[in-house]
Amino acid sequence: MAKVLTIHGGVPLKGKVTVRGAKNLVPKAMVAALLGDSPSVLRNVPEIKDVAVVTSLLKIHGVTVSKDEVTGDLTMDPSGTKTATSNEIDTHAGDSRIPILFCGPLLHSLGEALIPNLGGCKIGDRPIDFHLDVLRHFGAEIDKAGPLGTSIRAPHGLTGAKISLPYPSVGATEQVLLTAVRAKGTTEVENAAIEPEILDLISLLQKMGAIITVGRDRVIRIIGVEKLNGYNHKALPDRNESASWASAALVTKGDIFVEGAAQRDLTAFLHTYRQIGGEFEVTDDGIRFFHPGGDLKPLILETDVHPGFMTDWQQPLVVALTQATGVSIIHETVYENRFGFTNALVEMGAKVQLHSECLGAIPCRFGQRNFQHSAVITGPTPLTGADVDIPDLRGGFSHLIAALAAEGTSHVTGIELINRGYEKFMDKLTDLGARVEMNEIA
Repeated sequence: MAKVLTIHGGVPLKGKVTVRGAKNLVPKAMVAALLGDSPSVLRNVPEIKDVAVVTSLLKIHGVTVSKDEVTGDLTMDPSGTKTATSNEIDTHAGDSRIPILFCGPLLHSLGEALIPNLGGCKIGDRPIDFHLDVLRHFGAEIDKAGPLGTSIRAPHGLTGAKISLPYPSVGATEQVLLTAVRAKGTTEVENAAIEPEILDLISLLQKMGAIITVGRDRVIRIIGVEKLNGYNHKALPDRNESASWASAALVTKGDIFVEGAAQRDLTAFLHTYRQIGGEFEVTDDGIRFFHPGGDLKPLILETDVHPGFMTDWQQPLVVALTQATGVSIIHETVYENRFGFTNALVEMGAKVQLHSECLGAIPCRFGQRNFQHSAVITGPTPLTGADVDIPDLRGGFSHLIAALAAEGTSHVTGIELINRGYEKFMDKLTDLGARVEMNEIA
């Protein structure tokens, strides 16, 4: 039975939601527990699908995972780490790409690792080549010939290396960190990602005994150590979920207090939010986002790696820009196919034109490659309810808030994708006054 969410739009979202640990940190922090020789405790863990997936993957690799039912804290004991079969990994991973990050820790513990074919949101080409190249630099032997995936071995152990990433990939940087901390010698990675989630992962690894420094020039240096301890760490709050609810407040002309939102990690977003006409108030407990009245303003925006405007913030914000007076231009430089979600917005009445040219100040790596990675949005346009199938996590949330703002009724399928990154989103929608119903269809 498939699930369909019925949304009766036109109601401003008002109230409070709480965000907990970041989806882009928590699963990786759980993987890091494999590196320790004693149990690790992770706090501020959200109830999302990715956490459930990694919990299953850890268990089939012999890690004991227990959850405090009161606090939600996870305790992970890696003392029984063992090899899992490719079929087991494939079954438990589902559409997640997280198994690739198990490789470094498993190579240190067991000398081998397996990677099944990986899934994830369909927002562009996210090859594992970066990851495999990183592992080769450390001395891993890789066999991609197997029909069930990729086999990786390190019969002679792993050795530190000097690595220059062609792009500051978050995933590749995480791979370096999780592999280098126990490799022999020193590792230096140039052009590394320095997102808040990366820095929080570094903080966690330092608690375990890792030796890591981060330079302003995007160079991270790691001195490998023979063993690491377990950690006790509170995950930083999810800045992407915070920004999503902020856009929801703007699109529906609502007023939402996001408990747990951290200003320090949302600087670029807050600047843009106020620039287009949204308002916010920062407190010690979170941030209140609201539509102050009046017309929203168009803008020209390029996504970028941190500290730029994050790609995950772009999709919900595009929905708000359909209600701005004038022409907005968005240049997506991180994922080449991230504008696929706008087809549904056009069906709902939005005016969005996609272009393969780099409509930004600086040509990006997708230029001249026929990817429609720039968007021109003309507004304001009234939105009307429609039947929508969710394509990916952030695009799906964008469809939801468009439907919430639209006049009439929308029916949304593929809603399970939202569970990957938004904790208890149905409860949150209801608490904010949304008129929604979840049903099952044959």
